[in-house]
Amino acid sequence: MIDKIKGHIADVESFNAKTKDEIEAFRIKYLGKKGILNEYFAEFRNVPNEEKKAFGQAINELKTAAQDKVTALKEELENSQEEKGVYGDLSRPGEPVEIGSRHPISIVKNQITEIFSNIGFNVSEGPEMEDDWHNFTALNLPEYHPARDMQDTFFIQTDPDILLRTHTSSVQVRYMEENKPPIRTISPGRVFRNEAISARSHCIFHQVEGLYIDKDVSFADMKQTILYFTKQLFGKSKIRLRPSYFPFTEPSAEVDVYWGLETETDYRITKGTGWLEIMGCGMVDPNVLRNCNIDPQEYSGFAFGMGIERIAMLLYQIEDIRMFYENDIRFLEQFKSAL
Repeated sequence: MIDKIKGHIADVESFNAKTKDEIEAFRIKYLGKKGILNEYFAEFRNVPNEEKKAFGQAINELKTAAQDKVTALKEELENSQEEKGVYGDLSRPGEPVEIGSRHPISIVKNQITEIFSNIGFNVSEGPEMEDDWHNFTALNLPEYHPARDMQDTFFIQTDPDILLRTHTSSVQVRYMEENKPPIRTISPGRVFRNEAISARSHCIFHQVEGLYIDKDVSFADMKQTILYFTKQLFGKSKIRLRPSYFPFTEPSAEVDVYWGLETETDYRITKGTGWLEIMGCGMVDPNVLRNCNIDPQEYSGFAFGMGIERIAMLLYQIEDIRMFYENDIRFLEQFKSAL
């Protein structure tokens, strides 16, 4: 009988399994209620007294061997499954990486920046929370100037001299104060105006403003620069400049690009004229140069500015400016392929 138990011990020690079902069947065979061990325990009372000690030791040895084997096999199987779960089948193709999408405002801003960088403009930045001097006074808008009403401003309640910038022209003032001509810079950034939110306007939007200061800079230089820009961004080679008014430039103009009348959409967005307004521009007012310690007798220059949202709406035929700020994933995913 003891020799038979030792044979079982040898079988237990040599047993191996690859699945949970095999391990469970092995456990039931030896450790179950109707298993081999319970049969030997039931047989224990029939064993002669002089053999009980050796018989009991053999049964306990078999029980320990079976329990240790079950535990070892389970651990081995769990470790194998965990490794497979982490690394998977290394021969399978890799999981596709989800491509992120750029915001359309970022896409257009980068395109504009690249176009002007190609003709020597650098990028300058400034604070969004600005003081009255840089946002208004230095730009030929002294206190109580009626033109200040053109830009409904968010003022900081605790300090009436501090406000949220209404344009990135304030960055140009700071740049002129810190740098000597020749100056050729663009200032992209977010601006704020206390305006009602609608499909065509928002209290938060983005601008790109450009500035060129040097000796003998003319209106013709400005026109050619803008023409180059429109050709690069829109692929349009026909522009017109309409007289306008900006406090910090004189003369000033609005720039229209000829969009054409080839489709129904062209008729709709141009109101049947074929022309679209894209930016404002003008020659820098001598008072602005003086306020920034630049001699207007020696230097002249031009400035221009455009809304990034407006350009993006034209390029992508977006009819509601609010779409840029609602974070609708269905809208943003449309720009995945854009750089």
